[in-house]
Amino acid sequence: MVQDMRLIELKGVCKNFGDTHVLHDVDLYIRKCEFITLLGPSGCGKTTLLRIIGGFEMPSSGEVLFEGSDLTGIPPYKRRINTVFQKYALFNHLNVYDNIAFGLNLKTPEQLGVGSKKEKKAEIDRRVRRMLKLVKMEGYEKRSIDALSGGQQQRIAIARALVNEPEVLLLDEPLGALDLKLRKEMQLELKSMQQQLGITFIYVTHDQEEALTMSDTIAVINGGRIQQIGDPKRIYDEPNNAFVADFIGESNILDGVMLEDDLVKFCDTEFQCVDEGFGTNEPVDVVVRPEDVMLVGEDVGMLTGTVQSVIFKGVHYEMMICGDGNGFNWKVHSTTMQPAGSRVGMTIVPYNIHIMHKATTADAVPVQQKPSKEA
Repeated sequence: MVQDMRLIELKGVCKNFGDTHVLHDVDLYIRKCEFITLLGPSGCGKTTLLRIIGGFEMPSSGEVLFEGSDLTGIPPYKRRINTVFQKYALFNHLNVYDNIAFGLNLKTPEQLGVGSKKEKKAEIDRRVRRMLKLVKMEGYEKRSIDALSGGQQQRIAIARALVNEPEVLLLDEPLGALDLKLRKEMQLELKSMQQQLGITFIYVTHDQEEALTMSDTIAVINGGRIQQIGDPKRIYDEPNNAFVADFIGESNILDGVMLEDDLVKFCDTEFQCVDEGFGTNEPVDVVVRPEDVMLVGEDVGMLTGTVQSVIFKGVHYEMMICGDGNGFNWKVHSTTMQPAGSRVGMTIVPYNIHIMHKATTADAVPVQQKPSKEA
């Protein structure tokens, strides 16, 4: 369970590079022991936000607070924050042990909590070997960096960052260079490390599955603005707007009209839903996930259509179905395959119909939500 204690706060953070506005009035808080992911497409501002937290960039305006104290002007090496970069930035002329120990060797005995140079050497050895065990690289102490695989280099980069015992670890797409199988393994290992160490991880990625797998909290970013903040289940099940719905997983997004509370019309059909607080006859965006469309007989479906294509995805079939009437192309995931050319009916239960106000992503005003108790 993530502690509800704020460690870092960003208040009205903006960043401009000349005439280019990269971040717009970002408000965000990050809790102690939280695994939070900054998720968004390339160029959305997520790495710039990470660099501002780390001290590698200064905000054009706004505040960055650490336990209530302003971090403005404090250089990266004086912050209780370490960073794992996308390209690892390891020293090729040093072996594995010396790469991990590099930052510790720059500290005085007093900074390491010991009283002599001899005790410093023993303390460094203790910390380095603890990190090697944590990242499952025991026995690699004397290996050169060039002799390691990409996944092994990534583990050493993480160990080097963690050995200084930071309160916060920043990770800028550290798994991007790994193959799919290793990337999935490292996702689970990173989450396990974070839980064992009990420190805050701030993770940047454009990979939606990665964010959903590891995070306590996700901040979805687009165009330099936070679109939604919440735990993975809330982000997936209750997207704030069409961008979030489309970016997190796959979605059918349709134009609709909210006739009244709990009643929406789309595809020329009225559907019961569970959404309230909209205006009468208000135009809305309707989101239905592909796995939430149930295929039934054509004679009993709420909607009908013709299967256009079928792709086997391993755990399910993905079918594109051209709906009758308005011709909307439905994406449907089902463990039961209907061949191309088949006539089918489609049914959607009220709980699986998600209604959103029609608004540009720039108009989104996210409410920071606590992680669910399962996080």
